[in-house]
Amino acid sequence: MSVESQAQTLLKLKDKYLVPCVCHFYKDPPVIARGEGVYLFDTKGKRYLDCYSGVTVMSAGHGNPRILRAVIDQLRRLQHTTTIYLTEPVLRLAESLAAIAPGNLGKSFFCASGSEANEAAMLLATLYTGRHGFIALSASLHGRTKWAMSATGLDLWRTDARLLNNVYHAPHPYCMECPIGETFPGCAYACAAKLERHIQDAGPENIAALIAEPIQGNGGIIVPPDGYWHQVRNLCDRYNILLILDEVQTAMNRTGRWFASEHWGLVPDIVTMAKALGNGLPIAAMITTDDIAAAYTRPGASTFGANPVACSGALAVLDFHSSERLGERSEARGAQLLQGLQSIAADHPHLAKVRGKGLMIGVSVIDAGANPDAARCDAYLERLKDAGFLAGKTGQHRNTLTFMPPLTISETEIATLLDSVAEL
Repeated sequence: MSVESQAQTLLKLKDKYLVPCVCHFYKDPPVIARGEGVYLFDTKGKRYLDCYSGVTVMSAGHGNPRILRAVIDQLRRLQHTTTIYLTEPVLRLAESLAAIAPGNLGKSFFCASGSEANEAAMLLATLYTGRHGFIALSASLHGRTKWAMSATGLDLWRTDARLLNNVYHAPHPYCMECPIGETFPGCAYACAAKLERHIQDAGPENIAALIAEPIQGNGGIIVPPDGYWHQVRNLCDRYNILLILDEVQTAMNRTGRWFASEHWGLVPDIVTMAKALGNGLPIAAMITTDDIAAAYTRPGASTFGANPVACSGALAVLDFHSSERLGERSEARGAQLLQGLQSIAADHPHLAKVRGKGLMIGVSVIDAGANPDAARCDAYLERLKDAGFLAGKTGQHRNTLTFMPPLTISETEIATLLDSVAEL
């Protein structure tokens, strides 16, 4: 098989053997064969600056030797057991997460994906409260499983037409494009008031928890206004409703903090995480308080959730984040990227509404009438790819050009990315 024909050959295999829901970016997709640091390489040897991190996964970089060393050492000792046996890595990981988690969150449950973690969190909320309803936000993404998909607010990811009917969606807090037509700060947090009305209409006695992303990722990098989460925390306390924060995309210094909730001094009742926790290894977790965890006593094992290889890798991930101060790097390089994109957008008619925290940044792609332009966003992704940069796209209209590179990215590499964006 020639290298030139490999992409088309693989696409034919995909069409023949994979479920059609699996899709790819790009009309002419490169065949990615190798990763090193902040770069990906295709089978033709072309190098790409990875500006999406496998959707926020590879925060510590590709092929990180310190993480690989820990994984290989553990593979040689013990590759797999489940939680029915006593092993050390999962307990050391739980101990480490308790040390960095907000407030008094200290009891963890490990699984293999963000969807599973959110399902576990929602299950725990029902066990603790004895209620079965949930409040979620529009433009949210919580996973592919039935409960998580029911909580998801993005139509794109609500695949099943018959989702659970005990999840109620309130407007998401996006001041740049307010879904209820208000203007901040004069609105006095009208989105929070709408949320309270949803709670009242559903009956607080029926609601176990509110589940939400502190910064919406797939919804288009939606950063709520300061004060919003304080309003929401007060509402949850007033109505005796748990607050579940889905930090699957935002945890592990993506926004400059271990957890995005720290930007607002917010202490949730349950936090879920995945993606960057394993830096490419399949591991996820929920973490909660002793009191709430005490409600989950019947057997709840996850076959691969406490895999010693994944747990050892995650421990190395946490150690690398700490020693290399990736939170500080995320803030510094994120500020450089944000300011650079804002400067470019000021002179670019089709780029607008640059927003984000740390290295989690979105830019709206619009047409001449300032309407969402998904086709143009796709064209920009192609042009960036051809120039050697792999970015992402998010948003309700799939028109948000999204940048979430590894947190190890350098000042010079950010500058080269900005130069390429300026040429779009």
